[in-house]
Amino acid sequence: MIPWIKSAHDFPSVYTALVEPNGLLCMGGNLEPATILTAYSRGIFPWYSEGQPILWWSPDPRMVLFPSEFKVSRSLAKTIRADKFEVRFNTAFSDVMAACAAPRGQHAGTWILPAMQAAYTELHHIGFAHSAEAWRDGALVGGLYGIAMGRMFYGESMFARENDASKVAFVAMVEKLTRDGFQLIDCQQETRHLASFGARAVPREHFTQRLQELIILDADKTPVSYWTNERNLRDQS
Repeated sequence: MIPWIKSAHDFPSVYTALVEPNGLLCMGGNLEPATILTAYSRGIFPWYSEGQPILWWSPDPRMVLFPSEFKVSRSLAKTIRADKFEVRFNTAFSDVMAACAAPRGQHAGTWILPAMQAAYTELHHIGFAHSAEAWRDGALVGGLYGIAMGRMFYGESMFARENDASKVAFVAMVEKLTRDGFQLIDCQQETRHLASFGARAVPREHFTQRLQELIILDADKTPVSYWTNERNLRDQS
């Protein structure tokens, strides 16, 4: 029986999540900023489809990327050196989310529903959700977005309209997070694409223990972020 929650105070222990489907923990609640931030601080994230209640997940194992283990292929490094794309941060967050939400096949749906877009855009406005964007000739051609809390970054989704565009944005994001002192990037799901960058699966217990070290709270026990403002990668040169 999956618990039904009403607020952030009702989240059960992640160790009660189902084995199949892997990580399904509870349902219900809302997408208010406090609820989402509480969930992330405990290793939980929302993921659901049209017509479903809000579903909350904490899979085991968890795909993560340690910045010190980040790898860039020779071909991608060559693309970056060619300066094909301009990389910016936080200049088109809503557009990035909308592009990530677009169906990627004739019968494909999306979990980035309008309610999710509104919720994460609000998190962007209050300083927790961020985007990295690849631009070419004034057009947005790739990017990704995620949540920054303490020294922890939670990657959510990415898109590309040109080859390597999202990969270049991802490299820029990891390099920025490294400069800012972030120590762990949550990738949520295991994929070959993320593994090619050095991401690997870790036990949920290890993941949640690291969160306790990396999620930093202010005096009111509200999560804070150490994200520093930058417009684009060239500003650092």
